[in-house]
Amino acid sequence: MFLARRREVRCRIDHDGNHHVADMKVPVVVLCSMILAAFGCSTPKPVLYPNDHYKLVGEEQAQQDIEDCQKMAKEAGATPAQGKTGQVAKDTAISTGIGAAAGAVGGAIVGSPASGAAIGAATGAIWGFFGSMFRSSGPSEANKGYVLRCLKDKGYDPTGYN
Repeated sequence: MFLARRREVRCRIDHDGNHHVADMKVPVVVLCSMILAAFGCSTPKPVLYPNDHYKLVGEEQAQQDIEDCQKMAKEAGATPAQGKTGQVAKDTAISTGIGAAAGAVGGAIVGSPASGAAIGAATGAIWGFFGSMFRSSGPSEANKGYVLRCLKDKGYDPTGYN
């Protein structure tokens, strides 16, 4: 069981109208929720049109053939997670930039655009990193292509992934 520690945001306004924020922490609940949500995601699988071959062999054999084709694709080097690292880095960088811009605007409203930009950039980086890590983007294009061709060679009529 995850327990989250929370602290209150203490904000005071001095007699000149300046805002001072101290002792700020983000609850761990958000992070734990993202991790738990990731485990509930399923991986997309090929969808087979029920042609004559599919009807002849049945659903159980079709599922076994899908698994065999997926195994062959991995052995051939067309891994499902191909390119995932680059996508995570790209999403993190984009989210960092967006967070910095939004934070600077928010910070400018309260008189501290630099602090707002730094907080926004950090928040964006965390959001982009974990969002990409746990987003189910499905198998790589090389893996999909390999599996679909393998299934066609076995006599199936794959219609795509779902």
